[in-house]
Amino acid sequence: MTFERLGPKGLDYRPCRYGASQLLFRGPKQDLREPHVLFLGGTATYGKFLQTPFPSLVAEETGIPAVNLGVVNAGADLYLSDSSLMDLTRGATVTVLKVLGAQNLSNRYYTVHPRRNDRFVQASALLKTIYRDVDFTAFHYTRHLLCHLEDLSPERFAILVAELKEAWVARMGDLIAAIDGPVVLNWFSTRPMSVDLSCRMPMAEQGDPLFVDGEMIDRLRGKVAEVVETVPEAQAGTEGMVFSQMEAAAARTQFNACAHAENAANIAAALRRLVPEATEEQDRPQRRADDIPQT
Repeated sequence: MTFERLGPKGLDYRPCRYGASQLLFRGPKQDLREPHVLFLGGTATYGKFLQTPFPSLVAEETGIPAVNLGVVNAGADLYLSDSSLMDLTRGATVTVLKVLGAQNLSNRYYTVHPRRNDRFVQASALLKTIYRDVDFTAFHYTRHLLCHLEDLSPERFAILVAELKEAWVARMGDLIAAIDGPVVLNWFSTRPMSVDLSCRMPMAEQGDPLFVDGEMIDRLRGKVAEVVETVPEAQAGTEGMVFSQMEAAAARTQFNACAHAENAANIAAALRRLVPEATEEQDRPQRRADDIPQT
């Protein structure tokens, strides 16, 4: 069921902090002294517009508490620039890392904000040389910038994309190496990993994770315990989402509750293979309809 709030107030994400990090994360805050699974990722991991995003659903299915460190529009740089977050992985039973897009990280061509990775900060001299006809002061967000550069010259844009892909593999490899303990890499997308992006698929057709494909994931497989792929069958629509009329357009760009349930089931299955303490579904109490928060 879709719940639409007509007033200005949306979901209460119960923001909280962990460790020495100044970032706010989605609550409720968990006790890091107890066994837990740590979740790193962007908007989908945070669970924008959802009462119960997939990290919480995984906790319900396995019986292991989830610590949700997802941040809206996060890239790998957000975690690598905050050593206190990497310290938190030492206490986790497993860390589930959602595959992040390649657009929101600093590279040879442009720099992003260290905490708000979707924010474009400045172009390098190299990018200004390639795109002499662009006024980069007009851009504040990476996706807006990249869409403009793609429209302006697909040939020059291909050079930029090649750099983003290489930078992504290196940076995600660094992030995985900085995580203490086993890592589950989670592909949660509208397209399968097997889709080949080498044919210069337009940005508008790719979906997230932007510019990332199976060949890039394969280069990371040896560094992680498992790769979990979810391409939800029920990815369209806003079923189970909570949003205001003003948020409707943004809500339609996110995975709905059914898609999150599919991803949670796949991750829970992987955790049962990796963690003896993870319970089988038939052993856990079923969620009753009257347990689900209503608006």
